[in-house]
Amino acid sequence: MLIQYILVLFSFAVLLLFLRKRGTTKSAASVKLAFMLFVVFGIYAVLRPGDVTVVAGWLGVGRGTDLLLYALVVVFTFTTLNAYLRFKELELRYARLARAIALRQAEPPVPAGQGPAGAERS
Repeated sequence: MLIQYILVLFSFAVLLLFLRKRGTTKSAASVKLAFMLFVVFGIYAVLRPGDVTVVAGWLGVGRGTDLLLYALVVVFTFTTLNAYLRFKELELRYARLARAIALRQAEPPVPAGQGPAGAERS
């Protein structure tokens, strides 16, 4: 089937593009654009299911619902990968922030025998 090749190639292309261009404004814009296109495709599929079935026939998929399911699988995979990478980035930011705060609040070490006032041993 033609759709298998298209979906596999599309998935690899999106994965490579996403991992290489991560964090840039172009990648953020392309994610938003892809999301908008998918929403438009979903609305069109709901309003004109016969057309989706015709397109599915062109791509070698039996039914329009199967084509929509394949598209959902690709989008779900992309969304899951995006959320995972975003959480990893946030963890790294929090770790850097905690390290900076700890370094800023660090006190110089007290020499031996000169402890804080009132803390002398008897």
